[in-house]
Amino acid sequence: MPEGDTVWQAAKRLHEALAGKVLTRSDLRVPKFATADLTGRTVLDVTARGKHLLTRIEGGLTLHSHLRMDGSWKVFADGQRWVGGPAHQIRAILGNADRTAVGYRLPVLELLRTTEEIRAVGHLGPDLLGPDWNPDQALANLLADPARPLGEALLDQRNLAGIGNVYKCELCFLLGVTPWLPVGALPADRAAALPALAKKLLETNRDRLIRTTTGRRGQDLFVYGRAPRPCLRCQTSVRLADQGDGSRERPTYWCPGCQAGPAPSPAASRRTPRRTTN
Repeated sequence: MPEGDTVWQAAKRLHEALAGKVLTRSDLRVPKFATADLTGRTVLDVTARGKHLLTRIEGGLTLHSHLRMDGSWKVFADGQRWVGGPAHQIRAILGNADRTAVGYRLPVLELLRTTEEIRAVGHLGPDLLGPDWNPDQALANLLADPARPLGEALLDQRNLAGIGNVYKCELCFLLGVTPWLPVGALPADRAAALPALAKKLLETNRDRLIRTTTGRRGQDLFVYGRAPRPCLRCQTSVRLADQGDGSRERPTYWCPGCQAGPAPSPAASRRTPRRTTN
């Protein structure tokens, strides 16, 4: 699933291509909204809210989309060949005289009244890249369930919005604890530093093509995608296991030398690492 910085970048591209311009083409390829016609309306703005995209359109309408694992929005110039997947994977087309935005494999696509956006994003916690960011509230949300593993709490968008699996792993490394450490066991000084650290990581990367948490070219991430290679700090082999609440397991990377706290046994965590260039 894309991280908050990736969705922020998508919103920026869509806003630059569509905002302030009249739609000359509109095609929503989902059954419930297939007959909706947005042509002749002006796109007011496109904004990210956590991992959600909100395209606000003249007449009090909002097109809400979510990329989940495989979705994407591509922007093409007039006459440019569309490259993003086969035609049957297209779920939305929004075009004007200069640019066309094409949504591929969008698992969530709905047209709603702008006044009802809360139905789509009202459950989200403070947005790390949004104007509603509130570090104190984000920390309070995380600490509300002290027995919950830190990694699961970070991925819960109701606590704070924008962290995905990559930042979960990298944040836990930078905090020096495993993703399985109960939130309530996080040392007070590290808990206090967590919101600012998370915001710094996403803000640093929101304008980057290649995400980095290390500042090292060619070694962009500390642990994510690096198993079983040596840790960049202590040379211990980075380990990989699944973590989840039962509804979805996510590949989770950590360094047993640098990160304190509970973790799966070596036998339980043995799995085939995914290919990566980081």
